[in-house]
Amino acid sequence: MSSTTPQSRVQPWLIQGGMGIAISNWTLARSVSSAGQLGVVSGTAIDGVFARRLQDHGVDDDLRSVLDRFPVPSVVDDALRRYASVRRAPGSPYKSLTMLSDHSPRHAIDLVVLASYVEVALAKMGHDGLVGINLLTKVQIPTAASLCGAILADVDYVMMGAGVPTHIPGVLDDLTHGRTTTLPLSVTGATSDDPASSLSFDPTRYMGSDALRRPQFFGIVSSHVLATALYKRSNGPVDGFVVERPSAGGHNAPPRGAFSLDDHGSPIYGPRDDVDFAVLRDLGVPFWIGGAITSSRDVIAAQALGAAGVQVGTMFAYCRESGMRTDLRRRVLDEVRAQRTEVATSTTASSTGYPFKVVELSGTISDPAVYASRPRRCDLGYLREAYLDEDGSTSYRCAAEPLTIYERNGGHVEDAQATTCLCNGLMATCGLAQVRPSGYVEPPIVTSGDAINDLAALLVGRDEYGAQDVIDWLDPVAHAPTLDDLRAQEPATAQL
Repeated sequence: MSSTTPQSRVQPWLIQGGMGIAISNWTLARSVSSAGQLGVVSGTAIDGVFARRLQDHGVDDDLRSVLDRFPVPSVVDDALRRYASVRRAPGSPYKSLTMLSDHSPRHAIDLVVLASYVEVALAKMGHDGLVGINLLTKVQIPTAASLCGAILADVDYVMMGAGVPTHIPGVLDDLTHGRTTTLPLSVTGATSDDPASSLSFDPTRYMGSDALRRPQFFGIVSSHVLATALYKRSNGPVDGFVVERPSAGGHNAPPRGAFSLDDHGSPIYGPRDDVDFAVLRDLGVPFWIGGAITSSRDVIAAQALGAAGVQVGTMFAYCRESGMRTDLRRRVLDEVRAQRTEVATSTTASSTGYPFKVVELSGTISDPAVYASRPRRCDLGYLREAYLDEDGSTSYRCAAEPLTIYERNGGHVEDAQATTCLCNGLMATCGLAQVRPSGYVEPPIVTSGDAINDLAALLVGRDEYGAQDVIDWLDPVAHAPTLDDLRAQEPATAQL
């Protein structure tokens, strides 16, 4: 299904990738949107991010103006009482949230709605550009609440990958009209018609007097096969696609069919993973290409295949507006200058089972000594697996938790030996690392696309760069090619 794009919306040629946790923060999204492209905030673990920011910084003028517009003042008051009443002392632990479940207390769901609202509203402040929110299909429990908060803040686009979210268009319709909506919940051991396999969310608690606008929905896919399935099977309009190649950072789709690993343990992608862009064009909705887009020629090559433009993550992840911890960002850029940065695609790091790209950087989880010294724990729980317990109730386990506990909960220990806690690692990467009572600080984990060393071109003559520099560098109009340029880029077009 597809919907007509309103005339007032001009499709951008550039989508800034929705990198989580909090790498694609409101600051970065606002900068990109103000420049006329699509800025995207990450909705992953947004409640935890918001709660920790409150504990560190409290409420400034911009945040206060956003909070004052939230339609349920009691939700704001409760969140501030819990997390902003006292500043966290440096080196002390953050106050933890209750891990979300199918029976989360109301205040936990309220926090998700408020946090998502705040992130989008701050990103939209001070300009009339477009703002999107990126969510992972794999993270299911907070999805409806995250979408509700984003819609309340008048988000323009919703983008989802890491699965085939055929139910999301219908959810967007329900939330926009203030209707209770139902979402599937993957529960190991439960059939699809088992009551445990669904979640309901009632948005009426948060509805104000303003009419709500339905955002456009873009599916993030790895192939024309998934795009076709999402387009044909969805319960509402699919307005476009982002096609991410295996060279993109973060979670990747596994290779189709049986696959082997290279000498570094990374999965090998083959011809079955090639995208048939003719099929995508025939669907009749716009699409953007992501993965190893590092020059204006890459943008032109994507457009030559019929794409409306490109999605770019890695270049924005290391710009000064990014949410990445400053010292980590600068260390990686130093490695890039020397062309020493290596990125591995791990098939074991993520508890989701999806391949995950990791920058090899000392002092982070990619360092074997750091990994070995970290106590295994799961206390954020965004990537937990729901399963039916012996008594028929829904319980949760995570391949990143202590192996004895994971085995006791029915998990296969052999599949979890080399996993890590992405939730805590990525929180550390954006500067919100948990400090344990013993003084141990959770180490970061850094993810990037394969073409990270191409960032060196942006560093010529300067120590760092900004979001506008990325946009200017990639602009296909400002760098309009000559005939010789077009002939020279034909191999690149073929590779796309």
